[in-house]
Amino acid sequence: MHTVLSSPGKTVTMGHDQPFVIIGERINPTGRRIFQEKLRAGDLSTINIDVEAQVAGGADVLDVNMGVPLTDEPALLASAIKLVQSLTDLPICIDSSVHEALEAGLAVYQGKALVNSVTGEDDRMEIILPLVKKYGAAIIALPNDETGIPATAKERLDITEKIVRAIESYKIPLEDLVIDPLAMTVGADPEAVKITIEAIHLIKEKFGLNMTLGASNVSFGLPSRHALNAAFLPIAMSHGLTSAVMDARTPEIVTSVRAADLLLGTDAWGGNWIGRFRAQQAANPSA
Repeated sequence: MHTVLSSPGKTVTMGHDQPFVIIGERINPTGRRIFQEKLRAGDLSTINIDVEAQVAGGADVLDVNMGVPLTDEPALLASAIKLVQSLTDLPICIDSSVHEALEAGLAVYQGKALVNSVTGEDDRMEIILPLVKKYGAAIIALPNDETGIPATAKERLDITEKIVRAIESYKIPLEDLVIDPLAMTVGADPEAVKITIEAIHLIKEKFGLNMTLGASNVSFGLPSRHALNAAFLPIAMSHGLTSAVMDARTPEIVTSVRAADLLLGTDAWGGNWIGRFRAQQAANPSA
């Protein structure tokens, strides 16, 4: 099952037989006070820096979130998307919890976007899924509902089935559904990552869907976070994870993902691995 995202100049395909899709997480003001202040002042210049760093790091898609209090989020998100598309041909993941902002972003986006995200609550799906259908986008869905985040992998599978039925009822192609199996921090629950891995396995086995998650969640609150994220992603990939919203600027994490592509057979004959190595050599011959 292939989830295809596009911009006017580039197509990215997510699939279990495809290289892992890195969704750069950086264009997000959460926890970035100075970035928030600039956005409130109408200064989008930080986005230029974030785009350049993530493209150089190896991102395949860029997540764009403009959730800043005391701003006109729909207008801000539309402006940010237009700016990003003027800087790079990477497809965009439009990230907002506000319906009006999502619609504003989808209306100006050129290509097929990924919407981040919807949950399994009936009222939430009734708001977001018609929008996804209208603009022909793909959608990330989280298998949690009115009861909160499921404690077991089986419960996450059950809510995924509910989401699948809703997607089908709106006649949205199933390949346009990407599930987020909910990565929680292992620092708060020693079983958290094991539950996420089991959920990934069950969802792949039953539905064959593509999956993504917030990779940095697993290491929250712990030291040496890059090392933990770099260890987690190849394990998750081996069970069926096909994408992650992650830090595309950190070589340690990106290298672990690209190495796993080669070892798991989604980088045939190591073409991407060797090409990346040669590009790094050309950029820094003394390394």
